[in-house]
Amino acid sequence: MEVDLIKFRKPSGLDGQGLHQLIARCAPLDTNSVYCNLLQCTDFADTAIAAQGPDGQLLGFISGYRPPGREDTLFVWQVAVDETARGLGLGSRMLLALVRRLAPQGVRHIETTISPGNDASEALFSKVFGLLNAPWDRQLLFSSEAHFAGQHDDEMLYRAGPFALPIPSQA
Repeated sequence: MEVDLIKFRKPSGLDGQGLHQLIARCAPLDTNSVYCNLLQCTDFADTAIAAQGPDGQLLGFISGYRPPGREDTLFVWQVAVDETARGLGLGSRMLLALVRRLAPQGVRHIETTISPGNDASEALFSKVFGLLNAPWDRQLLFSSEAHFAGQHDDEMLYRAGPFALPIPSQA
C-alpha cells in the first residue's frame, strides 16, 4: 500500500462501525461499544483523525480529547492502525497531522497512557515526542491493583510539551 494514497480527515458518524471493526482488529487495544465509537467520531471529531484508504476502508484512527481546564493539551485515547497499513509510519503521520490541526487552537502538550510492554505505542510516542523536540516524562497514572482489580495492566501517563511551532509535516 502506498502511503500517498491514504487520506487524512476528520471522522463522521458514518465511521463509527468501521472504527469499531478497526479497533477489534488491533490487539492489544481495548474495544469499546459501537456507541462509544460513534461518539468518538462525532462529539470528539475535532480531536480525532481518520486515515482512509483509496478503497474507502478505514486504515487508521486516533481518538483524543482536550481535558477540561487544560485546553493546551491533547489527550490521545487510542491509536489504531490496520495490519495492512503497518510499517508505513501511519501512526506518527496521523498524530503529527492532528497536532498540526490543533496547534492554532493553543495545543502545546500531548498526553497518553500506555501499558508497560506495549512496545509499539512506546515507540510511536517516543518518535513523535522527538520529532516535536518536546521534553517528556512518564509516571504511573492508574495501577492494575488499585484501579482495575488486577484485570488490566498498569497505565503509565506519558506527557510531552510544550512543543514549539511549526509542527513537522513528515515522520
